[in-house]
Amino acid sequence: MLYVKMLRNTLRRFVKDERGASAIEYALIAAMVAIALVTFVPEINAAVSGIFEQIRDALQGTES
Repeated sequence: MLYVKMLRNTLRRFVKDERGASAIEYALIAAMVAIALVTFVPEINAAVSGIFEQIRDALQGTES
């Protein structure tokens, strides 16, 4: 019984804790900004595409 009570109290504290929420929100904002940059800035789009093409070629065992 004591174990269940301790587990319940731990879960309540975990649900009420909002410290990680801010970090997640900032990460989502940063990801959205990065996607917007890659989408709307042609130079960045070309650079990112080039990186992914190099990765693809390396995984296929061919080099360009």
